[in-house]
Amino acid sequence: MAGHKTLDDLFAAIDLKGVRVLIRADLNVPMLDGAVSDATRLERVAPTLTELAGRGAKVIVLSHFGRPKGKPDTKYSLRPVAEALATFIGGKIAFGEDCIGDAAARAVEALAPGDILVLENTRFHAGEENNDPDFAAALAENGNVYVNDAFSCAHRAHGSTEGITHFLPSYAGRAMEAELRALDAALGNPQRPVVAIVGGAKVSTKIALLGNLVKKVDALVIGGGMANTFLAAQGKKVGKSLCEPDLLDTARHILANARAANCDIVLPTDVVVAAEFKAGAAARTVSVDDVPDDMMILDVGPDTLKHLAGRFETAKTVVWNGPLGAFEVPPFDRGTVEAARIVAMRSKQGELVSVAGGGDTVAALNEAGAADDFTYVSAAGGAFLEWMEGVELPGVAALARK
Repeated sequence: MAGHKTLDDLFAAIDLKGVRVLIRADLNVPMLDGAVSDATRLERVAPTLTELAGRGAKVIVLSHFGRPKGKPDTKYSLRPVAEALATFIGGKIAFGEDCIGDAAARAVEALAPGDILVLENTRFHAGEENNDPDFAAALAENGNVYVNDAFSCAHRAHGSTEGITHFLPSYAGRAMEAELRALDAALGNPQRPVVAIVGGAKVSTKIALLGNLVKKVDALVIGGGMANTFLAAQGKKVGKSLCEPDLLDTARHILANARAANCDIVLPTDVVVAAEFKAGAAARTVSVDDVPDDMMILDVGPDTLKHLAGRFETAKTVVWNGPLGAFEVPPFDRGTVEAARIVAMRSKQGELVSVAGGGDTVAALNEAGAADDFTYVSAAGGAFLEWMEGVELPGVAALARK
C-alpha cells in the first residue's frame, strides 16, 4: 500500500512493550434486546487488537456508536459492545467512562502492557463530528501511536479518524490494510477484464458511482430497479415497474459516456414480471420488449443470467454493489442468488478476484451462501460506496500524511 504505513512498519520502528496505542475501530454494530446482532465488525478488528496486545502494547480502542448528538446518552454507551468484543479477544477488556479528560486518563493509567481498554463513545462530544482540533488533541493525549482499523468510517473527517493523525504517528491496522489491498485489486490496479455489477432501487442514489465506473471497468452490469430507468431511456416500456422518468436523460448520458470509454453496459434482455410485489406472487418471464402495462419488473430472467455467466467466465475481476432484483422476496431472488453463486465458485477456484460491498449486497451474498467464497466482502457501507465513486476518503488520506 503505497503511502500508507502498516503495522509491519510500526513493528519495525519501535518495541511496543508499554507503548500506548490508540486504535480507531468501528464498534458501531447493530444491537437487538441489548445484545450484538451482527458481530462482523468485532470479528474483523480482533486480530489487530490481539496482535498489538501480544507485543505488549497498551491497547486503547476509540469508536463511535449510534447518533447521540454530541452529548452523553446511556442508550449509546459502548459498554455492552466492549463486553461483546471481549468474547472475540478471548480475554478481559477494560472500559473507560469517557474518551477524553480525567476519566479516560485514569483508565489508561491503570493499563498494564498487553491490556486492552475500550473508551466511551467518541460522539458523546460535539468535537468528534466537528473534527475540532482541541478534541482531537485531547484524544491524542492518551496515546503514543495511532492505528486506524475502521475503513467503514474512513469517509468521515472526524476527530478520531482524521483530526488525531495531526498529533500522532499513524498506521493502518490489519482490517484497514486488507480492505485497501482488496479495493486496489478491484479498481486501482485490477486484472482485466473487469466486470462491475451495480444494482439497487434508484439511479439517483448512484449517479456518481456509475459515472466513475464507466471510466474504469470493461463491462458494467446494471440491475435492480435502476435497470428499469435505463430500459425506459432506450424507449422500452416498463409497465408499473419502479422507474425514475426524470432521470432518463441522465441514463442516456451515462450510456453515451460508456460508449466513449469502450465500456459495455449490460442490461437485462429478459425479466421476471408480476402484477404485485409479494412473496409467492404469480410471475412469468418476458422479453424486455414485451413487458405488460399492468405488471412490474422484479428480477432478471434466465437468458440474462446465461449472458452474465458468460461474462463471468472471461472476467478476471468482479466488483459488486447491489442486487440484480428484489432479492428480499422470493421468487425474485433467483437472479441475484444464481449470479452470486457463479462468481463465488470461480473465485473459490482462483479464476477471478471478486470484491463486494454494501448492506444489501452483503445480505444477498449471505442469502446465496456465497459470501465466504468471494475474495473480499467489505463490511463498510458509505465508505465502500464513496470509494467506488472515486472519492478520496479523509481517513485513508490522513494515513498517508508525512
